[in-house]
Amino acid sequence: MSFPALADNSSLTEPMEKQAQKIENLGYVFNEIELLTSALTHRSWCAEFGGTSNERLEFLGDAVLGLVVTQNIYLSNPDIAEGQLAKIRSAVVSSKALAGIAEQIGVGQALCLGKGEESSGGRSKSSILADALEAIIGAIYLDGGITSATEVIERLFKDIISEASMEPGIHDYKTRLQEFSAQHFGIAPTYQVEAKGPDHDREFSALVRIEDQTFGPGAGTSKKNAEQEAARIACQTLTKEINNDH
Repeated sequence: MSFPALADNSSLTEPMEKQAQKIENLGYVFNEIELLTSALTHRSWCAEFGGTSNERLEFLGDAVLGLVVTQNIYLSNPDIAEGQLAKIRSAVVSSKALAGIAEQIGVGQALCLGKGEESSGGRSKSSILADALEAIIGAIYLDGGITSATEVIERLFKDIISEASMEPGIHDYKTRLQEFSAQHFGIAPTYQVEAKGPDHDREFSALVRIEDQTFGPGAGTSKKNAEQEAARIACQTLTKEINNDH
């Protein structure tokens, strides 16, 4: 891939491959680095230096992201209705969510922007970050196929999917379990949580107990998520037991 002659601005004189290498924690090594550099090339760069922007890759990545997220929440939420699944998906693929993930993995500092967009703070604009992340997903799909794209998406979006699934009225298993326990056992469930790992990368494990029954463990990146997962296991187990009794 050939690159245009650049101005003396230090953020623009670096080859585009080197810009691409600034992305942190992407968790994917490209076979064709040109696909990644294309995904990071904003139209403002092309207006000043020529070339093709990331807009086509963004279009493809949007479709891939939607498919993978939809499949993930469909398979992991068998008791959730279509309307609620749509709400979860909408929250996960929102521009706000995409921009947040893009910022976390360093997409902003790796973008190839034109001078005008650079000077106006383009590296931190939510719309630009969200579009670039979708373009990167499209690039991964072309480079490594749907399996690679799925692995990256599920890892990057894991926490957001979990949080969106636990929104009130959609998937709050702790509340559901508390109501179930009060109705059928006359007591509240109790939780036992353990944490391991360094402060910046903690992993939590939770057990929930109702009378002489213990359910779990539920795992998560926060105490709340671990308790919710343990409550989910308890809800599904107890529901099956009651259905079988009937």
